[in-house]
Amino acid sequence: MRVVSLVPSLTEAIARSAPGALVGATDWCTHPADLDVPRIGGTKNPKLDRIVALAPDLVIANEEENREPDLRALREAGLEVLVTEVRDVPQAFRELARVVEACGAVRPRWLDEAEDAWSALRPPARRTTAVVPIWRRPWMVLGRDTFAGDVLSRLGVDHVYAGDADRYPRIPLEELRAAAPDVVVLPDEPYRFTADDGPEAFPGLPCALVSGRHLTWYGPSLAEAPRALGEALRAALR
Repeated sequence: MRVVSLVPSLTEAIARSAPGALVGATDWCTHPADLDVPRIGGTKNPKLDRIVALAPDLVIANEEENREPDLRALREAGLEVLVTEVRDVPQAFRELARVVEACGAVRPRWLDEAEDAWSALRPPARRTTAVVPIWRRPWMVLGRDTFAGDVLSRLGVDHVYAGDADRYPRIPLEELRAAAPDVVVLPDEPYRFTADDGPEAFPGLPCALVSGRHLTWYGPSLAEAPRALGEALRAALR
């Protein structure tokens, strides 16, 4: 089986579950760190001719990460494309199992461990409100119907814009501050928020700097995400 992955988190899942199957991945596929395969551009601007030249048996994509015109072009070139949709944690587990099976691998141990970690999770009794920026200049936040939002909800965190009409609304900074959440959650991707870039915009509000991989990736990182995110949130709220 020859597989090209257009989704960083699924690249990690495939590499861990079907060693040797990957023959191409995006420039943003950073895990595993020792992944040594041809790079085929970004998730939003893949080099289609390079993908076709790799002659994969299967291209793995995601309806949010990748653009439909690119996926259509790959199909028209005669390639099989599997498109995933992940909006919550249970759906992530179902789609991961489907991807692993499509790549010709048996169900991996890490997937069972990840499901166990989330099944055992007991959110705190008190719900926490949060604003979750994913970009600045302009400021954008988590809105409705997102995987990351569901992850946080299962940890006892209700993000303020979960009911917004948009999935990733642009909100003026003044409005974000005025929302007065219990905590501002700042992931290190897609925008790389750091201790020196992000918290200063929210004076007087606790800020939790979290791993974007744990918050937004669906793959092996799901096994450690409840612990890692929970620790970051508790540290910010002390």
